[in-house]
Amino acid sequence: MAKIGVFFAEGYEEIEALTVVDLCRRAGIEVLMVAVDGAASVTGSHGIRVLMDLALADVDFDSLDMLVLPGGKLGTENLERCQALMAQLDRFYEDGRWIAAICAAPSIFGHRMYLKGKRATSYPTFEEHLQGAEVTGSPAVCDGNVITGRGMGTSIDFGLLIVEKLVSGQAADALAKSIVYER
Repeated sequence: MAKIGVFFAEGYEEIEALTVVDLCRRAGIEVLMVAVDGAASVTGSHGIRVLMDLALADVDFDSLDMLVLPGGKLGTENLERCQALMAQLDRFYEDGRWIAAICAAPSIFGHRMYLKGKRATSYPTFEEHLQGAEVTGSPAVCDGNVITGRGMGTSIDFGLLIVEKLVSGQAADALAKSIVYER
C-alpha cells in the first residue's frame, strides 16, 4: 500500500488539502496529515480547523511514497519557511521520489528549481514563480516525479492524478466514477 504525507501550515487551502486526503484514502492509500508547526490542529485560510495525525518532527520520511503540498497563499508561505520540510522535499526530488503541489504551492517547486524543463501548472497569479517550467494551465500535470495542480477548482483532478500514479489509472477511473466525476 502506498503512503503519503500531506503537509499543513496555517492558512492552507482547505478544499485542496482535504480533497487529496479523502480521495487517496478512498483509493486505499495511507495518508498522514502532518502539521509543520507541530500543532495538534491547523486552521485553514477560511477558518476551518482540522485535527492532524502527527507533527513534522514525528514523520518517518523513509516510509513515505509522496510529499503533498496544498496551496493557499499564507499556507504556501508558511510551508516554504519550514526548513525541515524543504530539506525533505529536496531529498525526495533529488532521489526521483514523488512530490506534488497545488495552487500557490507549485511556486515552492519553482523557487527550488525542480521545474526546469518540466511541464507544470499553478494558480494563475503564481505562474511567474514556476522558473524554467513550460506552464500548461492544465487542471493537473505530471512530469517526471513532479505533480502540480492549478487550484481549488481542480482539486479532484489533482487528487485523481495522485491516485493514478500511486495505484493505477483503473483505480483513478473507478474512483472518479464512484464519486460521479467525469474525467
